[in-house]
Amino acid sequence: SDGYRYHDVFHFANAAILHWSPTFRSLLKRKRKSSPEIDEKEDGGRAVVVEEGLTAWIFNEAKDMDMFAGYNNVPMRILKNIRTFVRGYEVQACPMKLWEESILQGYSVFRAIYQNGGGSVVGDRNKRMIWVE
Repeated sequence: SDGYRYHDVFHFANAAILHWSPTFRSLLKRKRKSSPEIDEKEDGGRAVVVEEGLTAWIFNEAKDMDMFAGYNNVPMRILKNIRTFVRGYEVQACPMKLWEESILQGYSVFRAIYQNGGGSVVGDRNKRMIWVE
């Protein structure tokens, strides 16, 4: 009833904006098998669990914030917790501003597809953007 069934949009936002999503990489069968170390550490099950857990935690925070509707910023305590959560993964190098963009754009798209009961989501990695068409 809370629309979590549309949560894959957050993984898509991470892929487009942060250039990181072990979950989305796995769904697209784009794991980096040519490097066993990267495949295990960055694209493997543990990385997927980290991203899924982070996504679920942010979603629970977002429920108390009207799914970030009307927000231009993500609270610093959330961004600091994200930094701690992803320590040791390649995405730790991403600045908090990119995390903020991923969250705000992801939730904007989430709200649109939730209200419409679905939709087509488009992403542009070069522009670091996602939107609904």
